[in-house]
Amino acid sequence: MITAIVLIRTAAEYLTQAAQEIADIDGVSEVYSCAGDVDLIAMVRARAHEEIADIVPGRINKVAGVLDTDTHIAFRSYSRQDTEATFSVGLESS
Repeated sequence: MITAIVLIRTAAEYLTQAAQEIADIDGVSEVYSCAGDVDLIAMVRARAHEEIADIVPGRINKVAGVLDTDTHIAFRSYSRQDTEATFSVGLESS
């Protein structure tokens, strides 16, 4: 599974509408509104890079109010849950 983090700038008057429309796109798992240089962050998950290419420029960039996107492909995930799962492999709970 490929994860892409998509940073999205929107026109202010379209923020809520754009966020919901992006969240409804197949392959988009989450959309966060945020403060800072971007207005929205979308998490995109796909099986192939070609799917990311269909989702971001093909769908997200065409949502009304989207001004710009910046896509980052994740190589590896690091989280407490991943680490705990790795070290508990083979251990059975009593």
